[in-house]
Amino acid sequence: MRTNIVLDDDLVGKAFKFSKAKTKRELIRVALTEFVQNHGRMNIGDLKGKMVFQEGYDYKRLRRGES
Repeated sequence: MRTNIVLDDDLVGKAFKFSKAKTKRELIRVALTEFVQNHGRMNIGDLKGKMVFQEGYDYKRLRRGES
């Protein structure tokens, strides 16, 4: 899809410092890919009530390094 947009030069410059992209086209592709991946991840809150722990599971004991 061909689109013309006006980009913030300072923001583009900062993005190039964090990226290995060589062109603005590549930079935008990387940014959109990361945006979709980040927003596509499941929110940890969505897991509430869906996890079942083994009977006798003691997370406090595990944190202390006890087996």
